[in-house]
Amino acid sequence: MSQHYDVAIIGAGMSGLSAGIRAAHFGKRAIILEQHNAPGGLNSFYAKEGRKYDVGLHAMTNYVPASERRAIFNKLLRQLRIDRADLDLIEQKTSRIAFPDTNLRFGNDESLLDSEVERAFSGQIDGFRRLSETIRNYPDADLEQSFRSTREWIKQFITDPDLEEMIFCPLMYYGSAVEDDMDVGQFVIMFRSIFHEGLARPVEGIRLLIRVVLDRYRKLGGIRKMKTGVKRLVAENGRISRIVLDSGEEITADVVLSCAGLPETYELVDPSLVSDESNQAGKLSFSETIAVYRELPETWGWGDDTIVFFNNAKRFAYRNPAEPIDLRSGVICLPNNFEFADRPLGEGLVRVTCLANYETWIGYSDTDYAEAKKQWFRRIQKSILPMMPEATRNYSDDLVATDMFTPRTVKKFTRRARGAIYGSSEKLKDGRTPWENLFLCGTDQGYLGIVGSMLSGVVMANEHVLKG
Repeated sequence: MSQHYDVAIIGAGMSGLSAGIRAAHFGKRAIILEQHNAPGGLNSFYAKEGRKYDVGLHAMTNYVPASERRAIFNKLLRQLRIDRADLDLIEQKTSRIAFPDTNLRFGNDESLLDSEVERAFSGQIDGFRRLSETIRNYPDADLEQSFRSTREWIKQFITDPDLEEMIFCPLMYYGSAVEDDMDVGQFVIMFRSIFHEGLARPVEGIRLLIRVVLDRYRKLGGIRKMKTGVKRLVAENGRISRIVLDSGEEITADVVLSCAGLPETYELVDPSLVSDESNQAGKLSFSETIAVYRELPETWGWGDDTIVFFNNAKRFAYRNPAEPIDLRSGVICLPNNFEFADRPLGEGLVRVTCLANYETWIGYSDTDYAEAKKQWFRRIQKSILPMMPEATRNYSDDLVATDMFTPRTVKKFTRRARGAIYGSSEKLKDGRTPWENLFLCGTDQGYLGIVGSMLSGVVMANEHVLKG
């Protein structure tokens, strides 16, 4: 006889674990099904040649002091009954938006960005301040509206196209699944979370956050099955009647929350709906290089920037590139440049994220793929140099380890359609699917990033598991 649960959750990422905590806290019999042997989903970690690497985490957004009880991050921790001190968070120093001839610095004090806009775009400061206040007071109910173009909406505040692009660059890279645009609601969320609030990270990186969330779920009696993929969701009479696992075992649940993604979930119900070929599959994929150095970046003059969002082209393009990797823009993360105080990381790290073409990377033979990674790693490292302070010494001899992921890596380890980390451009904000007891949770529900994923899990569990 198959096991029955109040809620079955597909995926042990941050959204799935958070949904599981909410359900288990209120006595629901919850099970999380994860195809891999490590939790975390798109934000996880791995070991290679004796080193531990974070996947996904550059920084956690929405950082505010613990005293701001009404802030999203602090509300989220209360919903999960997680002690903020357990996360051991450290703040960014300052970060930077770097465009040709113009830089804008920002930090966890929003007045810094305000002063930078006034310095670099004095004629736009009044409009920027109106934009900032409009976002601060934006009604939460309006965040759930259907897609509206921010490209059109923002022009009532910002008339200089260069400033418009500089504002978009970090917000798109950290939270847009749409080419060259953002939904107004998502833009508001990301502006608040990065510019009004701020960036931080656990001292130990993503593994500490995962450990804290996982321990909370365990203590509540939640069940978690690793290396347990879902083969099929059987639909009968408009609802999911059975969950067939890769092993052939079947379970049932009153509610199914899927963190697998929109096209990926639909493919589980109807295998003829191939996720990679779906119109709902995301169009944006990324690559990331990781360079590990013997010394810290501050020793060669790169000690001030925590994250640099850069664009070295005349116009910022946030779209699927024709080239294997688009070197014109990206994100440079220097994990050493958080406020570690007397607990610095033991080695220097430089991570660079760029847009990448899925079809190219998935189409390489194994031999060509390995060679392409070597070539593009070198090109990426070279491309960021104009965006960074001139090095005070030759640091190349300090390089001790490298790694790189591509859309092919993402597809292999996450099954995300087209390797699209931010998922489909079509978001189901209420989580509802055509099947009455199947709901989306996580990226394709609409909230992106680590905090967004956790929030999605809480909101979907509250709405569809606890209220239901």
